[in-house]
Amino acid sequence: MLSAKKIQISGLVQGVGFRPFIYKQALKYSLNGWVENRNDGVLIQVEGSAENIEDFIKTIPTSAPTASYIKDIKTNNTERLNFTSFFIKKSENISNKITEISPDIAICTDCLKDLKEQKHRINYPFINCTNCGPRFSIIQDLPYDRAKTTMQKFKMCPICEKEYKDILDRRFHAQPVACNNCGPIYKLETKNFTSENLEEIIDICAELIDSGKIISIKGVGGFFMSCDALNQEAVSNLRKAKARDLKPFAVMCADIETAQEYAEISEDEKISLNSWRRPIVLLKTKKELAKSVCSNMDRTGIILPYMPFHYLLFEKLKSKIIVLTSGNISDNPIIIDDTEAKKFLFPISDALLSYNRDIFNRVDDSVEININKKLRVIRRSRGYVPNPIFLNFNCEGIFAAGAELVNTFCIGKQKQAVMSQHIGDIKNFKTYEFYEESVKRFKQMFRLNIDFAVYDLHPEYFSTKFAKELGVQELAVQHHHAHIASCMAEHGLDEKLIGVAMDGTGLGTDNKIWGGEFFICDYNNFERISHFDYIPIPGGDKATEEPWRTGLSYLYKYFGKDILNQDLDFLKNISEEKINIIISAIDNKLNCPESSSAGRLFDAVSAITNICTISGFHAEAPMRLEASIKSEISEKYDVEIGKIISFKKTLLQIIEDLKNKTSISEISVKFHNTVIFTILETANQIRNKTGLNKIVLSGGSFQNAYLLKNLENILANNKFIVYSHSKLPTNDGGIALGQLAIAAKFRNKTTK
Repeated sequence: MLSAKKIQISGLVQGVGFRPFIYKQALKYSLNGWVENRNDGVLIQVEGSAENIEDFIKTIPTSAPTASYIKDIKTNNTERLNFTSFFIKKSENISNKITEISPDIAICTDCLKDLKEQKHRINYPFINCTNCGPRFSIIQDLPYDRAKTTMQKFKMCPICEKEYKDILDRRFHAQPVACNNCGPIYKLETKNFTSENLEEIIDICAELIDSGKIISIKGVGGFFMSCDALNQEAVSNLRKAKARDLKPFAVMCADIETAQEYAEISEDEKISLNSWRRPIVLLKTKKELAKSVCSNMDRTGIILPYMPFHYLLFEKLKSKIIVLTSGNISDNPIIIDDTEAKKFLFPISDALLSYNRDIFNRVDDSVEININKKLRVIRRSRGYVPNPIFLNFNCEGIFAAGAELVNTFCIGKQKQAVMSQHIGDIKNFKTYEFYEESVKRFKQMFRLNIDFAVYDLHPEYFSTKFAKELGVQELAVQHHHAHIASCMAEHGLDEKLIGVAMDGTGLGTDNKIWGGEFFICDYNNFERISHFDYIPIPGGDKATEEPWRTGLSYLYKYFGKDILNQDLDFLKNISEEKINIIISAIDNKLNCPESSSAGRLFDAVSAITNICTISGFHAEAPMRLEASIKSEISEKYDVEIGKIISFKKTLLQIIEDLKNKTSISEISVKFHNTVIFTILETANQIRNKTGLNKIVLSGGSFQNAYLLKNLENILANNKFIVYSHSKLPTNDGGIALGQLAIAAKFRNKTTK
């Protein structure tokens, strides 16, 4: 029996080879009709036998392209129009509805094969097809067609045009399609000469890196800087050039075998490294690189090649592992503009390699870590953005401004929350410009009319000020409430539960700094049940750079001036005058904001144990404290648990262990176990009073692998249902989603 159906598919179905896939499936099942890209998804009309149509529909979700994601398939009977073939209709713009925009996709295995076999693409460094290549980084508007990308200025040669128009070709409607005859080209500049000859360029780049030089290279979403990861002098020179003293560098390995030589890699981590998203994965170090690469941390950030150029370069390089770090200076955003690269990167590099296709949307590499056999995104950018998070409620028109550090923002489109790429610290002027530019572009691409703005409670955050200047209905949300709501939204939760928020900073409703918090909350409200003890933080933000200040403050609060007679190593390099100034500031409450922050507690212990008294990068002290753990034991320190949680006994016992020459590794394990025990016991007390059994963990402190892994396990063993982040960063990079969810619930409630 003949039938006709219209099929509406929503999700990530553009820029991933979806229409050619549908076309081939239609031919396979002898169906006629058409497929069309629209702003709101892919629309299909098919005619044929009812049985074939049903089989055709069933195969769509099971056989779809790897990088696609199907959110929904809707089918309706329709009138038969007696089509005589199946064809692809021209893309149509439908109102303000939008489909998903594909993230950038690493080069596929078919294109790697073509790189060596296809005559007009032999060693072509921008080879791509419908299954791979740049997407978000080059798109300027929807629908996703070549004319609305930065490929528009490159006219296809007859061969590429034939492929582009051939429905059965793998490059059918691959918008960045090009070849050696018609596509973008590289240009290498050194202090002495310029070259546009690719073979020469690759030879020179390999020779420079192998001889200890630094090259700045234009990548997919911005410039990156490279040198030999085994050459200590080269890595040190790169650190000086970037004004980046200690923060670990990521490295790119030629292949998975090289990566396994330098790091311990589980099967899950191997899958992630090889995935089309190609993130940096933080792996347990097995074999040391040049000392300055990881700065004595216990993990190495490793990424595999994802651009054709990476593969071509490794073919000529003697070294199979190179540093791959963002092309920027200090805390500025990654550079995408050739003119800026020549101005800022060329003077600090031995060569500058660029190409003549523009990057429209800046995207850093994404970063993941495997904790408790689950991969967790801790920086969400290339390969992930702009994939949305699907919500169970309407959030149309809401703009969530995010936090100040590791900023991302979020926009609401119907029931989709679209997170921006990693923006960074928007206190930095250039990064704030990037923030403003990205908001403007997301509004345009996703057809967003902002009618509601939500922001952090802190009035001095630049994100808060930006949102308040939009002149729409607005809502301020407490930082840690947003953290918990972010994890709830990620997991589709909408109920009252226990929230544990642990991080470095966030303004509380009492105008003090929070960060070690226990809530009962839902999207509408939160009740602060318990928190870590308030401690004066001498110098405010200065204490994050000098953790010894926080260590001294903790000890002075609990033990008074007597602590100065304990002959503690961490104070031996601090002058008596400086110590007295800090104590005087605490006594007189001069620039000493009170904080209940878990981050500051970890800072204090890291300083007191003399692991890190001066911090060279954000969160170095707690990272080094965790990295000092060499083996696991079950012992812990004493702690006073109540509405206010005091670590006085903990610190006293740590000092005793230091005097008894207990190993730093053992002290660190016992301290971590104490925090885990504290969270478990407090959660048990809340459950006993309320009957609530679901617990949500969020905040930057849960990037700590030892803490999160053991906490999740012990909570589960005590019959809690535990939720933590995996799709979104647990740090402030995920907080905008929580702001958006709280605002959506607030608006929906107030408009009823």
